[in-house]
Amino acid sequence: MRLPLIAGNWKMNTTVTEALALVQSMQQGLDGIKGVEKVVCPPFISLTAVAELLKDSSIELGAQNMHFENKGAYTGEVSPLMLSGLCQFVILGHSERREHFGESDSVINKKVQAALKVGLKPILCVGERLEENEAGRTIEVISRQIQADLKGMTSAGGLVIAYEPVWAIGSGRAASGEQANDTTAVIRKLIAGIYGDEVAQALRILYGGSVTRANIAEFISEPEIDGALVGGASLSAEQFLSIVEQTASIKGLR
Repeated sequence: MRLPLIAGNWKMNTTVTEALALVQSMQQGLDGIKGVEKVVCPPFISLTAVAELLKDSSIELGAQNMHFENKGAYTGEVSPLMLSGLCQFVILGHSERREHFGESDSVINKKVQAALKVGLKPILCVGERLEENEAGRTIEVISRQIQADLKGMTSAGGLVIAYEPVWAIGSGRAASGEQANDTTAVIRKLIAGIYGDEVAQALRILYGGSVTRANIAEFISEPEIDGALVGGASLSAEQFLSIVEQTASIKGLR
């Protein structure tokens, strides 16, 4: 059985004070939920303060991005070594990074490898744009991204993949549970082709894209979906708690 995972991506929201208040408002409730791995991903400026707050908690911490070099003349960037020991997860390849900051699959590949090298668990995001979906190219796009993002990697240990259709992110238009499950099954098959069936069956694949407390049950009830990468709803303690509670009720390991 794969341990379900719910991760909240706060994106460019919350000051340090607001981040601490948000964590405090949900910490007790989340700590009381068993059988689900719970991760919050605040902005870089809040990681140290939130890490201190969560040091005796079951809630884990993730960063939203990182550079692939450990150090160097990369003004404004944050390295794998800076994150190692501070957080457990890092989101890589998010469509917003691909679209707004021009991140290529080759750059994402370097980032995934660099994260694993220092013991961070990458949440690798893949997904198709609306025009690609409507043209029936979803599997083609996902396959290309998976192959390129994992190129040269001999192991997938610690890796998490998030299927995030670009057209569903922040749009309020989520994929259907059946559609998300079918694409997730293809991703698992691709991983099996690269690393073998045992690795593929152990790897967790999340769904992301307009996930809310109103629709989480539709996704988490599907057999191939192991959790969710939650955007806007993770900025509400009430919503995020409900998403984790429902996940524990439906799929949580006892």
